[in-house]
Amino acid sequence: MDFREAKEVYLKKLGDFKIMALASCVDDYPMVRNVSCIFYNDKIYFKTDKNFRKTQQLYKNNRVAMCFNGVQVEGIAKNKGLVVDEEGRVFEKKYKEFLWQSYNAYSHVDTEILIEVTPKFVEIWDEDENRNAFQIFMDFDTKEVTVKAYD
Repeated sequence: MDFREAKEVYLKKLGDFKIMALASCVDDYPMVRNVSCIFYNDKIYFKTDKNFRKTQQLYKNNRVAMCFNGVQVEGIAKNKGLVVDEEGRVFEKKYKEFLWQSYNAYSHVDTEILIEVTPKFVEIWDEDENRNAFQIFMDFDTKEVTVKAYD
């Protein structure tokens, strides 16, 4: 499997949006919480209040891990500023389309910032048509892929 094929598997498993677990750590104090994610531009985006504890952690350590149903993403988080200031307001439009209830309930324009996560390493747990389990490891910097059978 080459990087392009592995990336297709990755993108198909994530789709347009997912609620993902976000893990971060500062001063040996780990935290994990769910965030509503939208996927575009080969990145993961979520919004959060600039005053939340998770946001304060991300300011101090931008290395994160995210997980959804057998897909683990390790990456770098970047504060892109206020959600409403994103060029073309792509996130806002997609968030409104896919996560209407959350969009409607939590659209605090003056405190909601957009976080962009750039994947660096992805691990996917999957199985073939015969239910044989395997893992796909993707290095986004080198574009290398390793597939390992799991027994």
